[in-house]
Amino acid sequence: MAPLRLHIEGRVFKDAKNREVTLRGINVGADAKFPATPAVPSHEPKQFFDADTCSFVGRPFTVDDAHTHFTRLKRFGYNTIRYIFTWEAIEHEGPGKYDEEWIQHTISVVRLAKEYGFYIYMDPHQDVWSRFTGGSGAPIWTIYACGLNPEAFLTTEAALVQNTWPEPATFPKMIWATNYTRLACQVIFTVFFAGRDFAPKAIIDGKNIQDYLQEHFFDACAHVAKRFHEAGDIENEIVIGWESMNEPNKGMLGLPDMTAIPSGQKLQKGTSPTAWQAILLGSGRACEVETWDVGGMGPYKVGSQLVDPKGQKAWLSADHDDTKYGWKRDPGWKLGECLWAQHDIWDPKTDTILRKDYFTRTKDGKKVDEEYFLNFYFMNFYREYRKRIKAHHTDAIMFCEPSPFEIPPNIKGTEDDTDDMVYTPHFYDGLTLMTKKWNRFWNVDVVGVLRGKYLSPAFALKIGETAIRNCIKDQLGVMRQEGLDYMGEHPCVFSEIGIPYDMDDKYAYKTGDYTSQTLAMDANHYGLEGCGCNGFTLWTYVAENNHEWGDLWNGEDLSIFSADDKPLPLSPHEHRPQNKSPSASTVSLPQKPAIDPSSLQRTLSTPSITPTPSITSPDIATSGFRAAEAYVRPSPIYTVGAVKSYGFDLRNCVFTFEISSDQGTSEDVATEVFLPEFHFPRESISVETSRGKWTVAIDQADCGLGLIQRLRWWHGPGEHKLTVKGMKRRLGIAMGKEEEEEGYLEQCRQTTCAVM
Repeated sequence: MAPLRLHIEGRVFKDAKNREVTLRGINVGADAKFPATPAVPSHEPKQFFDADTCSFVGRPFTVDDAHTHFTRLKRFGYNTIRYIFTWEAIEHEGPGKYDEEWIQHTISVVRLAKEYGFYIYMDPHQDVWSRFTGGSGAPIWTIYACGLNPEAFLTTEAALVQNTWPEPATFPKMIWATNYTRLACQVIFTVFFAGRDFAPKAIIDGKNIQDYLQEHFFDACAHVAKRFHEAGDIENEIVIGWESMNEPNKGMLGLPDMTAIPSGQKLQKGTSPTAWQAILLGSGRACEVETWDVGGMGPYKVGSQLVDPKGQKAWLSADHDDTKYGWKRDPGWKLGECLWAQHDIWDPKTDTILRKDYFTRTKDGKKVDEEYFLNFYFMNFYREYRKRIKAHHTDAIMFCEPSPFEIPPNIKGTEDDTDDMVYTPHFYDGLTLMTKKWNRFWNVDVVGVLRGKYLSPAFALKIGETAIRNCIKDQLGVMRQEGLDYMGEHPCVFSEIGIPYDMDDKYAYKTGDYTSQTLAMDANHYGLEGCGCNGFTLWTYVAENNHEWGDLWNGEDLSIFSADDKPLPLSPHEHRPQNKSPSASTVSLPQKPAIDPSSLQRTLSTPSITPTPSITSPDIATSGFRAAEAYVRPSPIYTVGAVKSYGFDLRNCVFTFEISSDQGTSEDVATEVFLPEFHFPRESISVETSRGKWTVAIDQADCGLGLIQRLRWWHGPGEHKLTVKGMKRRLGIAMGKEEEEEGYLEQCRQTTCAVM
């Protein structure tokens, strides 16, 4: 049997030549969260509930456009794609009815990615369960199966959904995430993971709702894996693995007091009902609910607001036609009544809560908390998911993703500590994400606060640019170490990390100055490079992003690409002042011609969709590169030996790389580094090595197009260091502006506060 293209060896990835592989990737794409036909981004109310007949064919982009997008991503230096798909894309028509056209479309797109040398792992994505509960993921029939009426969610605030918001353009930014603590998500996630324990009366087709939903989820994902297997050239060659469900949530499991906001709930924005208030609202009762907002130090109370559903319930009515999808609900599960009232948690006659700690103990008395959720309910789910995927894709690498920012399950040394596992956490700088501002003066060690590291949150403040960057690196490092401590010797890949581009009320879109975005993106990559992880997939790439609607989903705007922004030059000579003093080096650089836009135009098919700049975009000729100079950065690709450390000093354009090698390289197997031409044009490269020889070339290694510039390094055994210096540039704004105009980056670096 031929060696696998990528496999796991302890805590690292290895290629078929036994070199350590660093995964440098991107999520493709966020617009796969909603259908292509009809095109219903989250700000579009029309046809929103026409869910059974929708189609995701064309997501994340069409087959005709795939070459254009894959070429762009390869030029950016990415070698890995986290391929976003949803349960809804597979099974939107009804239980057991799979969209084979979408599956074949996915196979076609993935097959094209093979030509570019990408590693792909599949992500069954969800956010707050479903589009119809304010996010993405599950088909609408799963909500009906739980006895809920999604068309009543707006009035009852069982979920806040942009598509049904009276004026979608005014939908509050980042409020979608609060749906995790509203009725619909609390009900669905609770029964999805623990229905047998906490909703034993919820029986459908003779099964508890937990088994009914999980089995359909497993069946749908396994069906796609089966089709990949049947395709013959997908497994291992291009799709190297599968991730578990994105950002699993425990619902109400472990909630100690349903009448109070739990201390562990760190997000409150807009109306913030307790679980008990959410239950009352879902049953049509009016409640006075606290209102909150988010500032630099986290959520803070604003006041209160009367929410009055005027008797409308979030539950399906007693006369609802429950036959549409062919299931049979048990007579003991009554429509028109709150599921929790049917389990004697509260008395609808007196509106009295009877068991406010109902979700803290299992039927046999075991204490339920976050630790129990991850180690029992989540691991039961993961274990079965892994089994179902590997029934078809035997060699699949399993990307295990526990709940965000939680300590991972304690499986080290158990039968679940398998050789095929990757620890796959997420990280976002919460202050930047929620406020949509890059604060260069101070930030907060959120992971430290969550782990009880500080006596007071005030001690978690980090002051000054250096401290902020180190804080991000340290938080990522803590999460990486937790994976080793609790899950065992496995690689760690941060499958989501990113920044909002619409910072400061879209200041960059009005001026072309992307300095804040560049600083934030650089700080995140500094953390990734220094934390000891084995790779990442940045969130996100959206082919249709624009300045007006961002990623077309819930007001988010994290895509590294936008139709309204100037792309980073493909050729190192494009839009760049001539440098007539090339750096000296000990090895001559091959002078192969770079691929430029004209040659790509002849080679690649023309995209069927031409991005149209939105009405809010500035003059594209003078706008910045959407902080591309911060994410298009050098990185190890293959390392003969072990990566000890690497990093890129963006300000000075210096890349450093340290390795330890037992055997050294051979003539045809070298250590390889991605060197973006933008930062390292050939005539401006200076290379220093502690030992060995090197070459820099744009070669035909990927798709025969010479898409990326590589440094190949031949070295002997031992510990070695490589330093590569490139061309220092003004950051955050387009090249060509007058050099005497001092950029914001330099201004902030020279202030006293920035270096405290």
